[in-house]
Amino acid sequence: MATLTFHGAAGTVTGSCSLVEAASTRFLIDCGMFQGNKTIRALNDKPFPFDPAEARFLMLTHAHIDHSGLLPKLVKHGFDGPIYCTAPTADLLTFMLLDSAKIQKSNAERYNRKRQRKGEPPVDPIYTEEHVRETLHLLKPVDYDAWFEPETGVHMRYWNAGHMLGSASVEMKFPSADGKNTMRILFSGDIGPEEKVFHPEPDAEAGFDYIVCESTYGDRERDDYTLEKRREMLRKELVRGLSAGGNVVIPAFAVERSQELLHDIGVLLAEGEIPHTTVFLDSPLAKAVTEVFIKHAHTLDDISVSEETLFRDSRFRLVQDVEESKAINQITSGAIIISASGMADAGRIQHHIKNNIWRSNATILFVGYQAPGTLGHYITSGEPMVRIHGREYLVKADIRQLGNYSAHADQGELIDWIMARTPIAGRIFLNHGDDDAREELARLLIERGLQPEAVVLPQMDEAFELVAGDARSKGRLPERIPRGELLTDWNNDYAAFIVALTQRLNTAADDAERRSIIESLRKAL
Repeated sequence: MATLTFHGAAGTVTGSCSLVEAASTRFLIDCGMFQGNKTIRALNDKPFPFDPAEARFLMLTHAHIDHSGLLPKLVKHGFDGPIYCTAPTADLLTFMLLDSAKIQKSNAERYNRKRQRKGEPPVDPIYTEEHVRETLHLLKPVDYDAWFEPETGVHMRYWNAGHMLGSASVEMKFPSADGKNTMRILFSGDIGPEEKVFHPEPDAEAGFDYIVCESTYGDRERDDYTLEKRREMLRKELVRGLSAGGNVVIPAFAVERSQELLHDIGVLLAEGEIPHTTVFLDSPLAKAVTEVFIKHAHTLDDISVSEETLFRDSRFRLVQDVEESKAINQITSGAIIISASGMADAGRIQHHIKNNIWRSNATILFVGYQAPGTLGHYITSGEPMVRIHGREYLVKADIRQLGNYSAHADQGELIDWIMARTPIAGRIFLNHGDDDAREELARLLIERGLQPEAVVLPQMDEAFELVAGDARSKGRLPERIPRGELLTDWNNDYAAFIVALTQRLNTAADDAERRSIIESLRKAL
């Protein structure tokens, strides 16, 4: 018998972390950071719901922070086993985890200034650069398609997942409880789309006892596209935005999305398909990650420029210095500004948005999924006013979206990937998705012939006994976060209320009406 427990990314798309207990060992699949509203981010500060020191090793699917971001915290609290990953993932983590440690330090300093004013004791950051260095020493790079044995009787193999540089699905096999059979489990990791620059389509064998599959886009289909058609759509958006006379601001994740955009914009510039412009990539992490992509350029597919010129266009400005970043805000027209984070919920992108979103000639172009509760979600939802750094800003810029730069497989591609892995002897667990996405994907899989009882939607901290052809829930640990706050919380409600109140006061007929509104609220309180 084996036990599988979901300690993250169940009912949400962040915090990926699963614990497997089998063949007299315990090991983890991923250990990611929770991202989104303040309530769910607070889980990063809370103790793990398991003892890190008892895990013998960890299998990492890829470098994105929602899968890797709590590795140093794991080490801080006693984990000292090997962390298996692909070589590109190890290279990326060298920069990404150190960048994350700096963010944890900055966040703690800012929070402690508030606590000091209240006479409260300081708190420590989630982890430090020293914990990151300890973590990096534990990384064990392995190749795709090669079996290895981290523990006696436990065999592992990585498959290309097509999601980002170094991303992988994890296949595992170990003896069943009676020792007469072999149990096979496949963790999808994050699955990439069929059409994606840099990487081949995701792959793996068929016929497993259990599959754990992501479901981020389980309720969404993208328009059919090719890489050439996608680049043409980007061209139209950039020409449209630059022709309006303002800047084009693009929130983009520092890893993979920024590099895809640089590649496509570089092609468009080289072919004279967009106006002559300066392209700023304003992210120290993105700059470092771009160097990793250059290092591994020989492994990348579908590059439309030579390896020697990849990301090296003379019109690119890879910004690292804070002062140079601030100087970009003096540019009011004619620039393309790419900056992290992709959901606009933190980082330098917020400064660029607040300096452009109120300009009617500016364009904010979103190129990826915007999780509920993030600034990007509020902007793309059509809110006429948003709150950034404690101030309200009218949305006058042209808000545009391009869906075909997502690194995730859409609904149809997820279904195709799952069906290509069948038959499934036991169960398929749908994780890494909002409940709406998981429920719709489950419904469609049942329509395709899977038995209803075979499709399971695990909840946060829910454990399952994996027995022959079945999976029995062992229940959940005490709730770490109310299920209703996985997407939005009272902080989101408060920000939305302040924005709505500001708008109402601004549109009131006169001061008497404004005082009447305030008096009504006072009475309600």
